[in-house]
Parts: sequence; C-alpha cells; structure tokens
Amino acid sequence: MEQLSSSRCVRVCQNRTCKKQGAALILKAFQSLPVLNVTVTPSGCLGQCGNGPMVLVLPDRVWYSGVLPQEVPLLVEQHLLGGQKVKQMLYYRFHPQG
Repeated sequence: MEQLSSSRCVRVCQNRTCKKQGAALILKAFQSLPVLNVTVTPSGCLGQCGNGPMVLVLPDRVWYSGVLPQEVPLLVEQHLLGGQKVKQMLYYRFHPQG
C-alpha cells in the first residue's frame, strides 16, 4: 500500500481565548482518533482570537474555526483520511469561498 509522501500536522490552539472556547476538548478528540502520518500538537496562539477553537492543518494550510468536539471525527474522516476540506467548518478569513 502506498503511503502519503508527506506527513501532516494538525495544530490546535491552546491559548487563552481558544481554551475558554473548549480547545482542550478539541485536542483530546483529535488525540483519541490517531491517523497514520498525522501529528496532532497543541499550539500557542495562532493569531485568530475570538474565532476559535482554531485548528490549522499543515502543510495543507487549511484553517478551521469554531471547531466543536463532535465535529472532529468528520474532520478526521473527510480531510485527514479523505483529502477533502470540510467546507462548512472552514475559516472564512482564509477560505472566503468555503
């Protein structure tokens, strides 16, 4: 079976505002659904305060905002495993078309 050539990193903001909005639960949800070649890491402020919890997928440079714990399985299945952005969760500032 062919592996994806590059590994991905999912950064979940754990700074003040995101933390108040439940970012620790988002991080836990990602960590409970491990994906081959995907590293999940807590991150410092991603500079988008008030729109969180923020999730940034690298190297794809795809931003998700206002992520809820129950949405994480969809994000894992559709984006990390399926390679398709989850349009309804995209952060409008960086993905205006959704």
